[in-house]
Amino acid sequence: MTTAAPPTAPPTPQSRAAAFGFGPLLLRLHFYAGVLVAPFLLVAAITGMLYAFTPQLEKIVYSTELTVSGTGGAALPLAEQVASARAAHPAGALLAVRPGASSARSGADADTTQVDFSDPSLDADHQHTVYVDPFTGKVTGQLTTWWAATPLNAWLDNLHANLHLGEVGALYSELAASWLWALALGGVILWWRRQRGKRTARRLLTPDLTAKKGVRRTLGWHAATGIWIAAGLLFLSATGLTWSTYAGGNFGALIDSLDASRPAVSTSLTGAAAPAGGGHHDSAAPGGPGGGVDPAAITTVYHAARDAGLDGPVSISVPADATTAWTVTQTRALWPVGRDSVAVDGSGTIIERIDFADWPLLAKLTQWGIYAHMGNLFGLPNQLLLAALAFGLICVIVWGYRMWWQRRPTRADRRAVVGAPPARHAWQHLPPWGIAAGVPVVFAVGWFLPLFGVPLLAFLAIDTVIGVVGGRKRPVPVSPAPAGS
Repeated sequence: MTTAAPPTAPPTPQSRAAAFGFGPLLLRLHFYAGVLVAPFLLVAAITGMLYAFTPQLEKIVYSTELTVSGTGGAALPLAEQVASARAAHPAGALLAVRPGASSARSGADADTTQVDFSDPSLDADHQHTVYVDPFTGKVTGQLTTWWAATPLNAWLDNLHANLHLGEVGALYSELAASWLWALALGGVILWWRRQRGKRTARRLLTPDLTAKKGVRRTLGWHAATGIWIAAGLLFLSATGLTWSTYAGGNFGALIDSLDASRPAVSTSLTGAAAPAGGGHHDSAAPGGPGGGVDPAAITTVYHAARDAGLDGPVSISVPADATTAWTVTQTRALWPVGRDSVAVDGSGTIIERIDFADWPLLAKLTQWGIYAHMGNLFGLPNQLLLAALAFGLICVIVWGYRMWWQRRPTRADRRAVVGAPPARHAWQHLPPWGIAAGVPVVFAVGWFLPLFGVPLLAFLAIDTVIGVVGGRKRPVPVSPAPAGS
């Protein structure tokens, strides 16, 4: 005698959508990506928050080198300031000069002039910078700099970018940026799906405060905060990837193929093609300006650039020889961005000019994105926004791990340290059209973002192996003998 199975209710449209849709797979990917990638995002958020306030920290640490009190008069000729720097640093080639204030009211803080020299003991990325009071010519300090960045700036930059571990460490930040957009976008979709039938701005943007405790309350804070910061996280992910190792290389190749790279003025005085990025100071001769280049001409070059309309902070690259022009480029990172550039010969004649307004649109967007990512574009408001995004991301990560812990079984026979992951094999329930359209898209994204594609492939492979092994180990249930047998 056997017992008949209880009748089952017919599946509803909602249950069919849940079983055969993208939600279960997205939930499982969001869960595992959050668990495995969140530590890298946490480090990136903390180090990024520190780097955002580098300008304020530099003014405290390097106040003597970076600023002086104005005298109320005009600055000395730039050539005299460079001569003072040369006297303090006799060895090495003169590479570049960033003029300080041209005038300042008495007692007000003014920027010093920064003069870069090569140093045989340093690699090509580092220089010896001498800081000069533009009003008196007095040397106020000397530092070893990295592409014009102070030691503190360079230390915080490398901490955020690679944890001071070089190329290997740079993989951490690229991994974080490669998955940040997927986690943010996936979280938004999951929260939107969860609010099906009751979507309002209040339910989407605020946590459920009726839940006094437990995973439901934590989820509300996790999701609502994620919605608020999602757009900012997508922006940080996109801009961070532009200068990463692998994705950044692919992005650069794409920009080149579209002829949308940042243009550079030609510095050749002989009609020959100029090297990429013309006038870059890496080309300076090791012993000093070669081929008869007169450092005293820098005053003429500087005034020619000013007369041509290059206002604000500028950087002057010194030519390697007499066949190469000087380059003067605006370095204003605040909005509106100033990146106009001119090539000038020793007599002060402008031989070529490229204005920021004439850059390709993609080149402009890239430059704006970099400045905004670094906290420069809008000054203090930009820095505070970055800090808020970083703090929000830290909170979302902490709440995510808290939910994992809160979901743990607490019964004595089922007790576990953390909660169980979402159901496996969710991809098998995708509609055929979803698989046909999704696989090529995922492969394309994974190729362009290798540190997204490779971990995703590894996750799917390991998850499949665990499922197969777990299925083999699971004991086969034995049906009870029929009554009366």
